[in-house]
Amino acid sequence: MNATKVSIFINESDRFQGKALHLQLLHALGKEGLAGATVVRGVAGYTRSAGISTTSLVDAGGTLPLVIEFIDEPEHVERILPMLETMVGNRLIVTAEVTIRHGGAFSKDSK
Repeated sequence: MNATKVSIFINESDRFQGKALHLQLLHALGKEGLAGATVVRGVAGYTRSAGISTTSLVDAGGTLPLVIEFIDEPEHVERILPMLETMVGNRLIVTAEVTIRHGGAFSKDSK
């Protein structure tokens, strides 16, 4: 099955409407009917503007990276991208065409 994978790159300190952005994104994706999403916390990250942030620093200042990923049907992803773009502001959103080979919410047995 063909699908679209979305990766959203943010920092753990990012907020939307006063709340943690990664949690706000998960709630919004759930309301939109996505089968699931995952938040991954990075142990280190680098950007041109901020340099390197790692967990070895005493106070990382909320700059450690988080990546929110989900996979869904291309039409569904296209429909919700404008909402996600509004929520994340200038943060990076990457989409990629993928082929689901086995399992997950798209398997024949899960419906």
